[in-house]
Amino acid sequence: MPTSRSADIEHRADAALEADAEPLPPRLLRRWEIGAPDTAAPLDAAPGRRCWRVDAGGGAFFLREYTSPDRRQVLFRHGVTAALDAAGLPVLAPVPARGGRTLVTAAGRGYVLYPWVGGRGRGGLELTFVQCEALGGLLGRLHAALDELTPPVQQSMLVPTPRAADAAVAVEEMLEDVPGDEDGTDFDALTGRRLRERRDLLTEFAGHQPPDIEVSTVGHLHGSFHAGHLRYGGSGNVTAVLGWDGLTTGPVAGEVVRAAARLFACEDERGLDLDRVQAFVRGHRSAFPLDAGQIQSAVHREWWERLCDVAPLRHRYLGEDGTGGRGPASLVNWWSAQLERTLDAFATPYTAVYADAPGDSPAYG
Repeated sequence: MPTSRSADIEHRADAALEADAEPLPPRLLRRWEIGAPDTAAPLDAAPGRRCWRVDAGGGAFFLREYTSPDRRQVLFRHGVTAALDAAGLPVLAPVPARGGRTLVTAAGRGYVLYPWVGGRGRGGLELTFVQCEALGGLLGRLHAALDELTPPVQQSMLVPTPRAADAAVAVEEMLEDVPGDEDGTDFDALTGRRLRERRDLLTEFAGHQPPDIEVSTVGHLHGSFHAGHLRYGGSGNVTAVLGWDGLTTGPVAGEVVRAAARLFACEDERGLDLDRVQAFVRGHRSAFPLDAGQIQSAVHREWWERLCDVAPLRHRYLGEDGTGGRGPASLVNWWSAQLERTLDAFATPYTAVYADAPGDSPAYG
């Protein structure tokens, strides 16, 4: 007999397959002036999401379906991305339908059409130091444009801080589900060891919690700036920044640090490539300067939130959905051991020596 959890997974998988099998509403594609549509080929997408590559007389397009769109939210995003596109940034504006709407509804669902973007994905560790700086500069220009093109955001923001005690309780509960040494496999033994390591770190660093409120520059943010949402052309330049469904508000320094941590994290004990991090932060500084204190506060918070985030552990070792979007859980151990070093490294591009002589930086050695 399957467990309730496995039965639930099977039920969701069956529901996803049934949804994927549903055809597009008749004549939907005729609502855009894109010429006669030849094909609409389904693309791989996350469960519950459907999208297609559409080839038509007017070119190639990307069609996205929303099962229950928040119309106001979607249209706000469309206005922002259209403005960024008009400002010359590599952001795709949605294609208006014949009546001018960018969100088309049919059969109770919403549809948005975008131009198809070429290029390929590249991991952050594939980039040269010059490309890392250019990418940071691009994020800085996006922040500057968002600051100019969107309504002001309240400058005093309450950013809740996760509690180490809550995370420790969650780890203890996870340990209860791991078989003991006599009954388990080698993987079970590894799982127990990793969970105990996290529990020990939560105890050791319980007094390093950042404050709930920090004084920092806030604004509208991309929300999910990482390698999976970037496309590169043959010359190594970014041709498109995708993933604007995550558009949000918050501290700008937080997005800089989160992006660097996801782009330049190694999958092993090497942790973060701090040379590439420094090049990236320097690029951002050139387009949207903050200050060293904001960057260091954001580094402190990002490390702490990763320390208290047990979702990657659940995913890696217990096979549960939801990774928290923070990358490998193993990075927490390295980052905890290198906390002071990372605080200094992220802030280095804001020091006078580094700013005046980038050629002497280790990132350009």
